[in-house]
Amino acid sequence: MQYESPIKRRPSSRIYVGDVPIGDGAPIAVQSMTNTRTTDVAATVAQIKALENVGADIVRVSVPTMDAAEAFREIKRQVNVPLVADIHFDYRIALKVAEYGVDCLRINPGNIGNEQRIRSVVDCARDNNIPIRIGVNGGSLEKEIQVKYGEPTPAALVESAMRHVDILDRLNFDQFKVSVKASDVFLAVDSYRLLAKKIDQPLHLGITEAGGARAGAVKSSVGLGMLLAEGIGDTLRISLAADPVEEIKVGFDILKSLRIRSRGINFIACPSCSRQEFDVIGTVNALEQRLEDMITPMDVSIIGCVVNGPGEAEVSHLGLAGSNKKSAFYEDGKRQKERFDNDDLVNQLEAKIRAKAAQIDPDNRIDVNLIDNK
Repeated sequence: MQYESPIKRRPSSRIYVGDVPIGDGAPIAVQSMTNTRTTDVAATVAQIKALENVGADIVRVSVPTMDAAEAFREIKRQVNVPLVADIHFDYRIALKVAEYGVDCLRINPGNIGNEQRIRSVVDCARDNNIPIRIGVNGGSLEKEIQVKYGEPTPAALVESAMRHVDILDRLNFDQFKVSVKASDVFLAVDSYRLLAKKIDQPLHLGITEAGGARAGAVKSSVGLGMLLAEGIGDTLRISLAADPVEEIKVGFDILKSLRIRSRGINFIACPSCSRQEFDVIGTVNALEQRLEDMITPMDVSIIGCVVNGPGEAEVSHLGLAGSNKKSAFYEDGKRQKERFDNDDLVNQLEAKIRAKAAQIDPDNRIDVNLIDNK
């Protein structure tokens, strides 16, 4: 499909989490967070590698104790993806993971003690080129802000965020990104809109505690889709009460649907009806599972009949239009002489898709991190 995204990204400064650029038109990074006990090194490493395999750009790890910090050291040695340490209250943990090579600190400066402690963490981050993520959550606002506003509001979330921003500004530290998450879609969206007008730093998007796999994916898609369509957002995490791998898949699907960043196959498939000449749903499900390893961006239409099939196929890299016994096959918008046996569509389509990917990108090594979207 040739129609390009009309989205114009919000201008921002740029930081780096490891080697991943965030902001200033860099590709929107997709991240997740482990849900293992960090002290269980083997389980945490296995989960991080599973996230890497589905394209995670960044992974966050909770580091609540010094024992977890020691485990983080070994975890960091065993994985390649940049790691963010999620730390609350104890500034010494931040100093320790910085020593162990952390790529980003998720820490709110105002929550880690007196001025001396804050300065020690910020100076350490500066000396080691470690960015900081300020993360405000509607469920954990400061007591005085709760009293002032009565309930979480966009103004309340942004005031909380700006308190931490002001601390970093006072210490001449500008390598940070900010999030203002809430579980309510409109509260989160309006908070990000307000914050985007106040600062130039990159914004980390998320609808926090969004829910289970289905409901959470829908809620996140609606909320983040609204912001992304306005050009707001430089990195995102989909928060699901589900396998973290699903968070990465949903994140890329949101970006893919807005044509902001594509990774892997974009299947265009009909919901099927009595006109279908083959099992559309089964075919698509099987292909999605078989082709999870592919990163080459490609549109593939799979339509069960000739009503919409040809039209969709003509604007896809590859397309299938259902017909009796044998279905019509399209490549680059043109119908081919070859027809596919409806009883063996999955194998035939997989072969064609992989061949097309090899033609587009011979090494299957398209670096989606280098595709800027300004």
